[in-house]
Amino acid sequence: MAHGNRPRTGDLTIGQYLINRLQDYGIQHVFGIPGDYVLSFYSMLEESPLQVIGATREDCAGFAADAYARLNGMGALCITYCVGGLSAANSVAGAFAEKSPVVVISGAPGLSERRNNPLLHHKVRDFRTQMEVFERLCIAGTELRDPLTAFAEIERVLDAADRFKRPVYIELPRDMVHVVPPAAQGFLRPPEELDEEALQEAVAEAVQRLNQAKKPIIIAGVEIHRFGLQDLLLQLAESASIPIAATMLGKSVIRETHPLYVGLYEGALGRAEVTRFVEESDVILLLGTFMTDINLGVYTAELDLRKCVYATSEQLQISHHYYHGIPLDAFLNALIAAHPTPQPRSIPDALKRKVEPLEVEPERPLQVSRMIKLLNGYLHKDNIVIADIGDALFAATELVVHERADFLSPAYYTSMGFAVPAIVGASFAKPDQRIVAICGDGAFQMTGQELSTIVRLGLSPILIILDNGVYGTEVFLHPGDWEYNKIHRWNYYRLPEIYGGGRGYRVTNEGEFAAALETAWHDTSCAQIIHAVVEPGDASQTLCALAERLGARVGGK
Repeated sequence: MAHGNRPRTGDLTIGQYLINRLQDYGIQHVFGIPGDYVLSFYSMLEESPLQVIGATREDCAGFAADAYARLNGMGALCITYCVGGLSAANSVAGAFAEKSPVVVISGAPGLSERRNNPLLHHKVRDFRTQMEVFERLCIAGTELRDPLTAFAEIERVLDAADRFKRPVYIELPRDMVHVVPPAAQGFLRPPEELDEEALQEAVAEAVQRLNQAKKPIIIAGVEIHRFGLQDLLLQLAESASIPIAATMLGKSVIRETHPLYVGLYEGALGRAEVTRFVEESDVILLLGTFMTDINLGVYTAELDLRKCVYATSEQLQISHHYYHGIPLDAFLNALIAAHPTPQPRSIPDALKRKVEPLEVEPERPLQVSRMIKLLNGYLHKDNIVIADIGDALFAATELVVHERADFLSPAYYTSMGFAVPAIVGASFAKPDQRIVAICGDGAFQMTGQELSTIVRLGLSPILIILDNGVYGTEVFLHPGDWEYNKIHRWNYYRLPEIYGGGRGYRVTNEGEFAAALETAWHDTSCAQIIHAVVEPGDASQTLCALAERLGARVGGK
């Protein structure tokens, strides 16, 4: 990926320069919806090597760009002013929360149109409203008002997305798209902060602890994937024979069939044997891990701070000692070079991930946990799993993924409606991999119209819709026959008739589900929609454990 400036020609417009630089950062697809304030740039995009992928809604385009960025390294979203940008705000907020580098490009009224503060369509309060909103949702932003600084501003903002793995915002007034700057300022990437003395001291302390350890553990988080540090993680773990657990947000940061992998650590919400193995450790390397409530099992995790080495892109803490100016990759490289030698720790057979065959009981009502076990028998290294929020996510944590970075879910921000539009982004980021998405009926009814895009583009994912007629997570968190938790039941399996493509299956028992999954798996000609009518009152073990821990708090008791 080229991060340096391309040679600049005297006739390069601001819009063309932005397109060139998107390509330099490995972006080949741009997701969005056009509007009059961005039509000129859209025409330029369509004439460029970049492929424009239209969506049904701007928030769906944002989810698609987010999924694309997670798999590709960076993604791009292009929308119009305010009605487009503000619609996409939620999906961009999710990308910020979970460190997904999405470049948000928004058209805007031309500078020449703004004289005397006219009441132009889409405008809210004043012309800076959208810019101010996205300044709170992005790590960096710019409005390309000045031709002399436009190229440098594009460089600065794209560099921030690359460095911090968070979304950035570029506002492009429509009368600036074709402007050729008479001259252009350059951009110099700020030097990376690295305090060598602090690094050596931190590594020495970490190595001393590891060399004395009898039960070390690594808890790997999502930043290991976002910053492309999987190989360093494995090098450290394999050279020192340290077992690896992952957080829910970091699921699939390494392949889950690796001999050192012990499973997801979710505090009291997860498998008891994994929780016990992690919490009995005498040195805990938390690497690239977000300490969120979900990752910590709704704060049921019992991790003794005195035993922790906590390293992220933003901080390094060993027990109660803080070290500043140490990037995560520098710490990992230095730790590997120091050759720590903890006592080898055996991993019980009960912790080793393996796919256990399920004996299908044809007439048995559908239960989510058993459906997941059946699906496990099909997954292989060429699949990407996408799980929406709710029991789709909680149940999917038990899936065994066979390669790293092939499990996508907004497991921290937890915005419903991610999965279906994410299919679109993931399909273009990894076109050679088959997408399997799991989505609840409530989440589907939010963004399921993106099936139209999936059909239009000829994509062939498998989408499993869990239909229980309620917002299942809320029902378990706050029991009662509450009308507000009920969802109108659709004939999801008939949606291919509406969209003019795809194949649908309605299944109500285990035998029907097994048959539908078998057929869908081998049919790659079109989208496969499995409408799974779940047994009333069923939920995954993880959701039941979450409800037990969080229910009193949600109910206000």
